[in-house]
Amino acid sequence: MQISGAQIIVQSLKAEGVEYVFGYPGGAVLEIYDAIYQLHKFEHILVRHEQAAVHAADAYARVSGKVGVALVTSGPGATNAITGIATAYTDSIPLVVISGQVGSSMIGTDAFQEIDMVGISRPCVKHNFLVTKIDELAPTIKKAFQIAQSGRPGPVVVDVAKDVTQSVAKFSYPQEDIFIRSYQPVVNGHIGQMKKAVQMLSAAKRPLIYFGGGVTLSNASQELFDFVQTLNIPCTSTLMGLGAYPSGEQHYLGMLGMHGTYEANLAMQNADVVLAIGARFDDRVVSVPAKFLENGKKIIQIDIDPSSIAKRVKVDVPIVGDVKNVLTEMRKLWEKQEMHFQAAALEKWWKTVESWRSRECLRLPETNDGELILPQYVIQTLAQLTDNQAIITSDVGQHQMFTAQYYPFQRPRQWLNSGGLGTMGVGLPYAMGAYLADPSQDVCCITGEGSIQMNIQELSTCFQYKLPVKIICLNNGYLGMVRQWQELYYSNRESETYFHSLPDFVKLAESYGHVGIRVTKKSDVVGALSEALAMKDRLVFLDFITDKKQNVFPMVGNGKGLDEMVLPPHMRETKADSDVHDVNDRQYDTRSVP
Repeated sequence: MQISGAQIIVQSLKAEGVEYVFGYPGGAVLEIYDAIYQLHKFEHILVRHEQAAVHAADAYARVSGKVGVALVTSGPGATNAITGIATAYTDSIPLVVISGQVGSSMIGTDAFQEIDMVGISRPCVKHNFLVTKIDELAPTIKKAFQIAQSGRPGPVVVDVAKDVTQSVAKFSYPQEDIFIRSYQPVVNGHIGQMKKAVQMLSAAKRPLIYFGGGVTLSNASQELFDFVQTLNIPCTSTLMGLGAYPSGEQHYLGMLGMHGTYEANLAMQNADVVLAIGARFDDRVVSVPAKFLENGKKIIQIDIDPSSIAKRVKVDVPIVGDVKNVLTEMRKLWEKQEMHFQAAALEKWWKTVESWRSRECLRLPETNDGELILPQYVIQTLAQLTDNQAIITSDVGQHQMFTAQYYPFQRPRQWLNSGGLGTMGVGLPYAMGAYLADPSQDVCCITGEGSIQMNIQELSTCFQYKLPVKIICLNNGYLGMVRQWQELYYSNRESETYFHSLPDFVKLAESYGHVGIRVTKKSDVVGALSEALAMKDRLVFLDFITDKKQNVFPMVGNGKGLDEMVLPPHMRETKADSDVHDVNDRQYDTRSVP
């Protein structure tokens, strides 16, 4: 029996186990939408903007571990999707984005709503395809899913000419993976390199494990936990790695980098052997590679993507492979060869690390107004009321960093944010996709009054599909992170960061059919959050009017090293004995610049 190309697409998605497709219809994909209507193979979520469709599919992938799917039309539909695709690409999220294209005979003629989607998306996809023959359609979709979720995951675009969706052919979907000669990811680490790594670690006096989003993507959280416990050494995470190791566990020093903790940054700077697991030493972690390396250290890096190894810093032992497999084998080698650290050296290292941790860099600031709402306090309270278990999405800015610092994530796939691209507007569509992936959990979107307006139209989508997410808007009336930089580095010149005409978010939420709550006093924070969390079947928009001038500290400025942090006020006031330590048999001053 022959079926249309549009029906082949729908049947192929069903064969891949797709549950949700996020999209927006248009002329070039009308055949596909008609097939969706007729075949009922999965649920389609109608968003209000194509960017939100890709973000929601992205979040569904982050929480479920499956491939997210988005469907957009040609021209502006396709270009609207680019930001979402680039966001997923920089964070290595598996997506398949199907875009409509004009008829194959019209390609290149500047036809109505024609755009070169393959050309435009090339810099920000793992791979892309243009399908102009119906016989290529099913195998191409199979390859797209295969490429998206294997090796280092990423988005794959399948651009389909409209006449292909209208043509008919016999449908046969490949049951096995298709051999792609030019694409064969290495998943098992080289035994010789792993032995070198184990030997280098055992000789360390100040070892540190530094891990990132690759641990979550490879489902290696248990392997990471077991490895850390076996070696009994400190560990720290990137922004994308939050949740891959439980916060609060003694070995964990918190997030490192630009807004990392005092103890994590100083441990990273002063370690003599760093084991990097699924992390790439990006500029938000190691601002200046030369300063990072100036103390002298050995680096071991594990990553499934060879192009990510030694991209920014010199690596002594590179290991290409899936971190889940590599950690398992390295732990076996450690135990089989009965490796041990020098006990006195490791004890001394831990004592130094604990002295840094005792400075309490994330202590809440003091205020003169007892009813002033600190954004950090809102996040701490949310964490307590949700027992640190909610799925948290965030937009980009100060609220993102405050959340990373003050919400103690306990498990992988609990924390969703745009780490690589820094995309404002992801928070709400992320919450939509996250809830659909796991409706058993509370899903909270922490945002700011600037970011939320980037995709606020998705409140309509949430109403249509009854998605009872909770929006925590930390409203300080500013583009907060921009204002912070202007205060610290631009002599307080607040250029275009203050919002003089913000909407009434409570009324706006109510106009979309949701619950809106405004909170202006600290004493009302607990009650408002409790009330919102109790409404399990309603979306609640909480507009917290927060302190306008709170800054995110610690902070490593551009061109500074990890030991040159701008510290919070309570750490600047007095010099502690723990500011100076005997590191590497010499006195090393770790006091940070005020």
